Amino acid sequence: MGDTTGRAVEQTEEQAKEQAADQALDRAVDGSAGQAAEETAEQRRERRRVAWRGARRVLWRPGFRSTVGELLARLTAAAPDVYDLDLPVDMYGDGIVETLEERVAGLLGKEAAAFFPSGTMAQQVALRCWAGRTGNATVAMHPLSHPEVHERHSLSTVGNLRTVHPTREPRMPSAEEVHDLEEPFGTLFLELPLREAGFVLPSWEELVAVTDAARERDAVVHIDGARLWECTTRLGHSLAEIADLADSVYVSFYKSLDGFGGAALAGPKTLVDEAKAWRHRYGGQILQQFPTALSALIGLEKELPRLPEYVAHARVVAAALRDGFAGAGVPWARVHPEEPHTHQFQVWLPYDADVLTDAGTLQAEETKTGLFPQVWQRGGPDLAFTEVTVAAPALEWTAEDVREAVADFVARLPR
Repeated sequence: MGDTTGRAVEQTEEQAKEQAADQALDRAVDGSAGQAAEETAEQRRERRRVAWRGARRVLWRPGFRSTVGELLARLTAAAPDVYDLDLPVDMYGDGIVETLEERVAGLLGKEAAAFFPSGTMAQQVALRCWAGRTGNATVAMHPLSHPEVHERHSLSTVGNLRTVHPTREPRMPSAEEVHDLEEPFGTLFLELPLREAGFVLPSWEELVAVTDAARERDAVVHIDGARLWECTTRLGHSLAEIADLADSVYVSFYKSLDGFGGAALAGPKTLVDEAKAWRHRYGGQILQQFPTALSALIGLEKELPRLPEYVAHARVVAAALRDGFAGAGVPWARVHPEEPHTHQFQVWLPYDADVLTDAGTLQAEETKTGLFPQVWQRGGPDLAFTEVTVAAPALEWTAEDVREAVADFVARLPR
Protein backbone atom coordinates (compact mmCIF):
# COMPACT_ATOMS: atom_id res chain seq x y z
CA MET A 1 0.00 0.00 0.00
CA GLY A 2 1.01 3.61 -0.04
CA ASP A 3 2.46 3.49 3.48
CA THR A 4 4.21 0.72 5.36
CA THR A 5 1.38 0.26 7.86
CA GLY A 6 -1.28 -0.02 5.16
CA ARG A 7 0.77 -2.55 3.22
CA ALA A 8 1.26 -4.69 6.32
CA VAL A 9 -2.47 -4.70 7.10
CA GLU A 10 -3.47 -5.54 3.55
CA GLN A 11 -1.03 -8.46 3.32
CA THR A 12 -2.27 -10.22 6.43
CA GLU A 13 -4.07 -12.84 4.29
CA GLU A 14 -0.79 -14.15 2.91
CA GLN A 15 1.26 -13.44 6.02
CA ALA A 16 -1.19 -15.16 8.36
CA LYS A 17 -0.76 -18.39 6.43
CA GLU A 18 3.03 -18.02 6.39
CA GLN A 19 3.08 -17.26 10.12
CA ALA A 20 0.87 -20.24 10.95
CA ALA A 21 3.32 -22.54 9.21
CA ASP A 22 6.26 -20.79 10.86
CA GLN A 23 4.70 -21.33 14.29
CA ALA A 24 4.27 -25.01 13.48
CA LEU A 25 7.93 -25.13 12.51
CA ASP A 26 8.87 -23.47 15.78
CA ARG A 27 6.99 -26.17 17.69
CA ALA A 28 8.65 -28.88 15.64
CA VAL A 29 12.09 -27.45 16.37
CA ASP A 30 11.36 -27.20 20.09
CA GLY A 31 10.03 -30.73 20.33
CA SER A 32 12.37 -32.85 18.20
CA ALA A 33 16.03 -33.89 18.22
CA GLY A 34 16.61 -34.86 14.58
CA GLN A 35 17.09 -32.48 11.66
CA ALA A 36 15.11 -29.79 13.48
CA ALA A 37 17.71 -29.77 16.26
CA GLU A 38 20.34 -28.85 13.69
CA GLU A 39 18.23 -26.39 11.71
CA THR A 40 16.24 -23.66 13.46
CA ALA A 41 12.80 -22.53 12.33
CA GLU A 42 14.29 -19.25 11.12
CA GLN A 43 16.87 -21.12 9.07
CA ARG A 44 14.15 -23.27 7.54
CA ARG A 45 12.16 -20.18 6.62
CA GLU A 46 15.18 -18.63 4.96
CA ARG A 47 15.96 -21.87 3.18
CA ARG A 48 12.43 -21.98 1.82
CA ARG A 49 12.65 -18.37 0.67
CA VAL A 50 15.96 -18.95 -1.12
CA ALA A 51 14.69 -22.15 -2.73
CA TRP A 52 11.63 -20.46 -4.22
CA ARG A 53 13.60 -17.42 -5.30
CA GLY A 54 15.95 -19.72 -7.17
CA ALA A 55 13.32 -21.90 -8.83
CA ARG A 56 13.29 -21.45 -12.60
CA ARG A 57 9.94 -23.16 -13.26
CA VAL A 58 6.97 -22.15 -11.14
CA LEU A 59 3.25 -21.58 -11.65
CA TRP A 60 3.32 -18.09 -10.10
CA ARG A 61 5.87 -15.52 -8.96
CA PRO A 62 4.23 -13.33 -6.30
CA GLY A 63 5.43 -9.75 -6.24
CA PHE A 64 5.94 -9.81 -2.48
CA ARG A 65 8.82 -12.27 -2.98
CA SER A 66 10.68 -9.75 -5.18
CA THR A 67 13.52 -7.47 -4.17
CA VAL A 68 13.16 -3.70 -4.03
CA GLY A 69 15.41 -3.38 -7.09
CA GLU A 70 13.34 -5.85 -9.10
CA LEU A 71 10.08 -4.04 -8.38
CA LEU A 72 11.58 -0.64 -9.16
CA ALA A 73 12.99 -1.94 -12.44
CA ARG A 74 9.63 -3.38 -13.43
CA LEU A 75 7.86 -0.14 -12.57
CA THR A 76 10.33 1.98 -14.52
CA ALA A 77 10.09 -0.21 -17.60
CA ALA A 78 6.29 -0.29 -17.83
CA ALA A 79 5.27 3.12 -16.44
CA PRO A 80 5.66 5.14 -19.68
CA ASP A 81 3.08 2.86 -21.33
CA VAL A 82 0.31 3.83 -18.90
CA TYR A 83 0.95 7.40 -17.73
CA ASP A 84 2.65 10.62 -18.81
CA LEU A 85 5.66 10.78 -16.51
CA ASP A 86 6.19 14.47 -17.26
CA LEU A 87 3.01 15.36 -15.36
CA PRO A 88 3.37 16.72 -11.81
CA VAL A 89 3.60 14.27 -8.93
CA ASP A 90 0.40 13.60 -6.97
CA MET A 91 -0.39 15.49 -3.79
CA TYR A 92 -2.95 14.10 -1.32
CA GLY A 93 -4.88 12.10 -3.90
CA ASP A 94 -4.88 14.26 -7.02
CA GLY A 95 -3.10 13.71 -10.33
CA ILE A 96 -2.30 10.07 -11.05
CA VAL A 97 -4.48 8.92 -8.14
CA GLU A 98 -7.51 10.64 -9.66
CA THR A 99 -6.65 9.06 -13.03
CA LEU A 100 -6.68 5.63 -11.39
CA GLU A 101 -9.97 6.35 -9.62
CA GLU A 102 -11.62 7.39 -12.89
CA ARG A 103 -10.32 4.27 -14.63
CA VAL A 104 -11.72 1.97 -11.94
CA ALA A 105 -15.09 3.73 -11.85
CA GLY A 106 -15.34 3.29 -15.61
CA LEU A 107 -14.43 -0.40 -15.53
CA LEU A 108 -16.99 -1.09 -12.81
CA GLY A 109 -19.70 1.14 -14.27
CA LYS A 110 -19.98 3.22 -11.10
CA GLU A 111 -20.32 6.98 -10.71
CA ALA A 112 -17.09 7.39 -8.77
CA ALA A 113 -14.26 5.58 -7.00
CA ALA A 114 -11.87 6.40 -4.17
CA PHE A 115 -8.33 5.08 -3.83
CA PHE A 116 -7.38 3.62 -0.44
CA PRO A 117 -4.02 2.45 0.88
CA SER A 118 -5.57 -0.87 1.96
CA GLY A 119 -8.66 -2.94 1.39
CA THR A 120 -9.15 -3.29 5.13
CA MET A 121 -9.55 0.49 5.41
CA ALA A 122 -11.72 0.74 2.29
CA GLN A 123 -14.23 -1.84 3.51
CA GLN A 124 -14.40 -0.53 7.06
CA VAL A 125 -15.22 2.89 5.63
CA ALA A 126 -17.78 1.52 3.17
CA LEU A 127 -19.63 -0.49 5.80
CA ARG A 128 -19.75 2.32 8.36
CA CYS A 129 -21.02 4.71 5.68
CA TRP A 130 -23.79 2.30 4.75
CA ALA A 131 -24.64 1.78 8.44
CA GLY A 132 -25.15 5.52 8.78
CA ARG A 133 -27.29 5.70 5.68
CA THR A 134 -29.46 2.66 6.42
CA GLY A 135 -29.69 3.28 10.16
CA ASN A 136 -28.64 -0.34 10.80
CA ALA A 137 -25.13 -1.24 12.00
CA THR A 138 -25.60 -4.99 11.40
CA VAL A 139 -23.78 -6.54 8.43
CA ALA A 140 -24.72 -9.96 7.07
CA MET A 141 -21.64 -11.82 5.84
CA HIS A 142 -20.08 -15.25 5.64
CA PRO A 143 -17.95 -16.21 8.67
CA LEU A 144 -15.09 -17.01 6.26
CA SER A 145 -15.15 -13.47 4.82
CA HIS A 146 -11.99 -11.39 4.98
CA PRO A 147 -13.17 -9.04 7.78
CA GLU A 148 -14.09 -12.00 9.98
CA VAL A 149 -10.84 -13.93 9.44
CA HIS A 150 -8.05 -11.46 8.68
CA GLU A 151 -8.82 -8.04 10.18
CA ARG A 152 -8.53 -8.50 13.97
CA HIS A 153 -12.21 -7.76 14.63
CA SER A 154 -11.86 -4.34 13.01
CA LEU A 155 -15.57 -3.95 12.21
CA SER A 156 -16.62 -4.17 15.86
CA THR A 157 -13.50 -2.67 17.44
CA VAL A 158 -13.10 0.33 15.14
CA GLY A 159 -16.41 0.69 13.33
CA ASN A 160 -18.91 -0.27 16.06
CA LEU A 161 -20.52 -2.68 13.62
CA ARG A 162 -21.75 -6.19 14.27
CA THR A 163 -22.02 -9.16 11.95
CA VAL A 164 -24.54 -11.97 11.47
CA HIS A 165 -24.00 -15.09 9.39
CA PRO A 166 -26.66 -16.31 6.94
CA THR A 167 -24.79 -19.63 6.55
CA ARG A 168 -21.69 -21.48 7.68
CA GLU A 169 -21.53 -23.68 4.60
CA PRO A 170 -18.33 -23.14 2.55
CA ARG A 171 -20.12 -21.20 -0.19
CA MET A 172 -21.92 -17.94 -0.71
CA PRO A 173 -25.24 -17.73 1.18
CA SER A 174 -28.32 -18.60 -0.81
CA ALA A 175 -31.22 -16.27 -1.52
CA GLU A 176 -33.37 -18.29 0.88
CA GLU A 177 -30.82 -17.99 3.68
CA VAL A 178 -30.61 -14.23 3.22
CA HIS A 179 -34.38 -13.87 2.95
CA ASP A 180 -34.98 -15.96 6.08
CA LEU A 181 -32.27 -14.44 8.29
CA GLU A 182 -33.96 -13.90 11.62
CA GLU A 183 -32.77 -10.38 12.43
CA PRO A 184 -32.66 -7.20 10.36
CA PHE A 185 -29.41 -6.13 8.72
CA GLY A 186 -28.47 -2.98 6.87
CA THR A 187 -25.85 -4.37 4.49
CA LEU A 188 -25.29 -7.72 2.79
CA PHE A 189 -21.53 -8.31 2.31
CA LEU A 190 -20.53 -10.75 -0.45
CA GLU A 191 -16.91 -11.82 -1.03
CA LEU A 192 -16.38 -12.80 -4.67
CA PRO A 193 -14.75 -15.27 -4.84
CA LEU A 194 -14.86 -16.61 -1.27
CA ARG A 195 -11.15 -17.19 -0.78
CA GLU A 196 -11.11 -19.26 2.42
CA ALA A 197 -13.65 -21.71 1.00
CA GLY A 198 -11.43 -22.40 -2.02
CA PHE A 199 -11.91 -19.30 -4.20
CA VAL A 200 -15.48 -20.38 -4.93
CA LEU A 201 -18.12 -18.41 -6.84
CA PRO A 202 -21.88 -18.78 -7.18
CA SER A 203 -23.55 -19.06 -10.55
CA TRP A 204 -24.80 -15.84 -12.13
CA GLU A 205 -28.38 -16.81 -11.37
CA GLU A 206 -27.53 -17.46 -7.71
CA LEU A 207 -25.76 -14.11 -7.45
CA VAL A 208 -28.73 -12.24 -8.91
CA ALA A 209 -31.13 -14.07 -6.60
CA VAL A 210 -29.14 -13.34 -3.43
CA THR A 211 -28.80 -9.63 -4.21
CA ASP A 212 -32.52 -9.46 -4.95
CA ALA A 213 -33.19 -11.15 -1.59
CA ALA A 214 -31.12 -8.52 0.22
CA ARG A 215 -33.12 -5.72 -1.34
CA GLU A 216 -36.34 -7.42 -0.37
CA ARG A 217 -35.01 -7.09 3.18
CA ASP A 218 -34.42 -3.34 2.60
CA ALA A 219 -30.65 -3.86 2.76
CA VAL A 220 -27.88 -2.57 0.51
CA VAL A 221 -25.31 -4.86 -1.09
CA HIS A 222 -21.54 -4.47 -0.85
CA ILE A 223 -19.18 -6.69 -2.85
CA ASP A 224 -15.75 -7.54 -1.50
CA GLY A 225 -14.20 -7.81 -4.94
CA ALA A 226 -10.55 -8.05 -3.96
CA ARG A 227 -10.35 -10.73 -6.65
CA LEU A 228 -13.32 -9.58 -8.72
CA TRP A 229 -11.11 -9.05 -11.76
CA GLU A 230 -10.93 -12.80 -12.52
CA CYS A 231 -14.62 -13.58 -11.89
CA THR A 232 -15.95 -12.67 -15.33
CA THR A 233 -15.13 -16.07 -16.89
CA ARG A 234 -17.14 -18.13 -14.42
CA LEU A 235 -20.01 -15.64 -14.09
CA GLY A 236 -20.21 -15.00 -17.83
CA HIS A 237 -20.72 -11.26 -17.40
CA SER A 238 -18.57 -8.14 -17.55
CA LEU A 239 -17.09 -6.37 -14.54
CA ALA A 240 -19.65 -3.59 -14.92
CA GLU A 241 -22.55 -6.07 -15.08
CA ILE A 242 -21.34 -7.83 -11.93
CA ALA A 243 -20.79 -4.54 -10.10
CA ASP A 244 -24.23 -3.34 -11.14
CA LEU A 245 -25.76 -5.93 -8.80
CA ALA A 246 -24.19 -4.12 -5.82
CA ASP A 247 -24.48 -0.68 -4.31
CA SER A 248 -20.73 -0.52 -3.70
CA VAL A 249 -17.69 -2.58 -4.68
CA TYR A 250 -14.15 -2.82 -3.33
CA VAL A 251 -11.31 -4.03 -5.56
CA SER A 252 -7.66 -4.75 -4.81
CA PHE A 253 -4.70 -3.85 -7.01
CA TYR A 254 -2.17 -6.37 -5.72
CA LYS A 255 -4.00 -9.67 -5.32
CA SER A 256 -4.52 -10.43 -9.02
CA LEU A 257 -3.11 -7.41 -10.84
CA ASP A 258 0.35 -7.74 -9.25
CA GLY A 259 0.44 -4.12 -8.10
CA PHE A 260 2.46 -2.87 -5.16
CA GLY A 261 -0.71 -2.54 -3.06
CA GLY A 262 -3.71 -0.28 -2.77
CA ALA A 263 -7.44 -0.65 -3.24
CA ALA A 264 -10.45 1.25 -4.52
CA LEU A 265 -14.02 1.68 -3.35
CA ALA A 266 -16.55 2.36 -6.11
CA GLY A 267 -20.19 3.38 -5.90
CA PRO A 268 -22.50 6.41 -5.98
CA LYS A 269 -20.67 9.75 -5.93
CA THR A 270 -22.32 10.77 -2.67
CA LEU A 271 -21.06 7.60 -0.98
CA VAL A 272 -17.56 8.01 -2.44
CA ASP A 273 -17.39 11.63 -1.31
CA GLU A 274 -18.31 10.56 2.23
CA ALA A 275 -15.81 7.71 2.03
CA LYS A 276 -13.04 10.15 1.13
CA ALA A 277 -13.81 12.16 4.27
CA TRP A 278 -13.55 8.99 6.35
CA ARG A 279 -10.37 8.03 4.48
CA HIS A 280 -8.84 11.24 5.81
CA ARG A 281 -10.04 10.49 9.35
CA TYR A 282 -8.59 6.97 9.17
CA GLY A 283 -5.17 8.31 8.16
CA GLY A 284 -5.42 7.31 4.52
CA GLN A 285 -4.90 10.81 3.10
CA ILE A 286 -1.28 10.20 2.13
CA LEU A 287 0.98 12.86 0.64
CA GLN A 288 2.22 10.92 -2.40
CA GLN A 289 1.14 7.53 -3.72
CA PHE A 290 2.36 7.57 -7.29
CA PRO A 291 4.43 4.33 -7.12
CA THR A 292 1.42 2.34 -5.91
CA ALA A 293 -0.96 4.09 -8.32
CA LEU A 294 1.42 3.53 -11.22
CA SER A 295 1.73 -0.16 -10.43
CA ALA A 296 -2.08 -0.39 -10.30
CA LEU A 297 -2.44 1.26 -13.71
CA ILE A 298 0.17 -1.15 -15.08
CA GLY A 299 -1.79 -4.07 -13.65
CA LEU A 300 -5.01 -2.87 -15.26
CA GLU A 301 -3.22 -2.48 -18.59
CA LYS A 302 -1.04 -5.60 -18.59
CA GLU A 303 -2.54 -8.22 -16.24
CA LEU A 304 -6.30 -7.63 -16.39
CA PRO A 305 -6.61 -8.67 -20.07
CA ARG A 306 -4.67 -11.90 -19.33
CA LEU A 307 -6.75 -13.12 -16.39
CA PRO A 308 -9.24 -15.10 -18.53
CA GLU A 309 -6.26 -16.96 -20.00
CA TYR A 310 -4.99 -17.75 -16.49
CA VAL A 311 -8.44 -19.01 -15.47
CA ALA A 312 -8.61 -21.30 -18.50
CA HIS A 313 -5.14 -22.71 -17.87
CA ALA A 314 -5.91 -23.20 -14.17
CA ARG A 315 -8.43 -25.83 -15.26
CA VAL A 316 -5.70 -27.62 -17.22
CA VAL A 317 -3.33 -27.48 -14.26
CA ALA A 318 -5.99 -28.67 -11.80
CA ALA A 319 -6.88 -31.69 -13.95
CA ALA A 320 -3.20 -32.55 -14.38
CA LEU A 321 -2.64 -32.33 -10.62
CA ARG A 322 -5.50 -34.77 -10.01
CA ASP A 323 -4.11 -37.16 -12.63
CA GLY A 324 -0.61 -36.79 -11.26
CA PHE A 325 -1.51 -37.64 -7.68
CA ALA A 326 -3.60 -40.62 -8.81
CA GLY A 327 -0.76 -41.85 -11.02
CA ALA A 328 1.77 -41.44 -8.20
CA GLY A 329 -0.31 -43.65 -5.92
CA VAL A 330 -1.32 -41.06 -3.34
CA PRO A 331 -4.11 -42.77 -1.37
CA TRP A 332 -6.32 -39.68 -1.34
CA ALA A 333 -5.98 -36.25 -2.91
CA ARG A 334 -8.41 -33.44 -3.60
CA VAL A 335 -8.31 -30.44 -5.90
CA HIS A 336 -10.99 -27.98 -4.78
CA PRO A 337 -13.00 -26.93 -6.68
CA GLU A 338 -12.53 -29.80 -9.14
CA GLU A 339 -12.80 -27.26 -11.94
CA PRO A 340 -11.42 -24.00 -10.56
CA HIS A 341 -13.80 -21.04 -10.57
CA THR A 342 -10.91 -18.58 -10.95
CA HIS A 343 -7.15 -18.92 -11.52
CA GLN A 344 -6.72 -19.98 -7.87
CA PHE A 345 -7.77 -23.13 -6.04
CA GLN A 346 -6.87 -25.44 -3.16
CA VAL A 347 -5.04 -28.78 -3.06
CA TRP A 348 -5.60 -31.17 -0.13
CA LEU A 349 -3.30 -34.12 0.70
CA PRO A 350 -3.23 -36.71 3.53
CA TYR A 351 0.10 -35.67 5.05
CA ASP A 352 1.38 -33.45 7.82
CA ALA A 353 1.67 -29.81 6.73
CA ASP A 354 5.36 -29.53 7.68
CA VAL A 355 6.21 -32.66 5.69
CA LEU A 356 4.58 -31.23 2.57
CA THR A 357 6.20 -27.80 3.01
CA ASP A 358 9.64 -29.40 3.39
CA ALA A 359 9.09 -31.61 0.34
CA GLY A 360 8.26 -28.55 -1.75
CA THR A 361 11.36 -26.76 -0.54
CA LEU A 362 13.55 -29.76 -1.37
CA GLN A 363 12.03 -30.09 -4.84
CA ALA A 364 12.69 -26.43 -5.59
CA GLU A 365 16.26 -26.70 -4.31
CA GLU A 366 17.18 -29.83 -6.23
CA THR A 367 15.24 -29.48 -9.46
CA LYS A 368 14.65 -25.69 -9.70
CA THR A 369 10.99 -26.59 -10.28
CA GLY A 370 8.30 -25.71 -7.78
CA LEU A 371 4.61 -26.60 -7.69
CA PHE A 372 3.54 -25.21 -4.32
CA PRO A 373 5.20 -21.92 -3.30
CA GLN A 374 2.68 -21.28 -0.52
CA VAL A 375 3.10 -23.02 2.81
CA TRP A 376 0.83 -25.95 3.60
CA GLN A 377 -1.79 -25.46 6.33
CA ARG A 378 -3.07 -28.07 8.73
CA GLY A 379 -6.61 -29.14 7.85
CA GLY A 380 -6.89 -32.00 10.36
CA PRO A 381 -4.84 -34.94 11.67
CA ASP A 382 -2.37 -35.82 8.89
CA LEU A 383 -4.35 -33.64 6.48
CA ALA A 384 -3.15 -30.39 4.95
CA PHE A 385 -4.00 -27.98 2.17
CA THR A 386 -2.34 -25.26 0.17
CA GLU A 387 -3.38 -22.69 -2.41
CA VAL A 388 -2.33 -22.80 -6.05
CA THR A 389 -2.22 -19.70 -8.23
CA VAL A 390 -1.91 -20.02 -12.00
CA ALA A 391 -0.43 -16.90 -13.60
CA ALA A 392 1.87 -15.97 -16.49
CA PRO A 393 4.71 -18.42 -15.64
CA ALA A 394 2.22 -21.32 -15.62
CA LEU A 395 1.30 -20.79 -19.26
CA GLU A 396 4.60 -22.44 -20.20
CA TRP A 397 3.57 -25.65 -18.41
CA THR A 398 1.82 -28.44 -20.31
CA ALA A 399 -0.38 -30.96 -18.54
CA GLU A 400 2.43 -33.49 -18.85
CA ASP A 401 4.85 -31.05 -17.21
CA VAL A 402 2.49 -30.79 -14.25
CA ARG A 403 2.09 -34.57 -13.95
CA GLU A 404 5.87 -35.07 -14.02
CA ALA A 405 6.39 -32.42 -11.35
CA VAL A 406 3.72 -34.08 -9.19
CA ALA A 407 5.46 -37.46 -9.48
CA ASP A 408 8.76 -35.88 -8.41
CA PHE A 409 7.07 -34.10 -5.49
CA VAL A 410 5.33 -37.26 -4.28
CA ALA A 411 8.61 -39.20 -4.49
CA ARG A 412 9.93 -36.89 -1.74
CA LEU A 413 7.11 -37.77 0.65
CA PRO A 414 7.34 -40.54 3.28
CA ARG A 415 5.84 -43.88 2.33
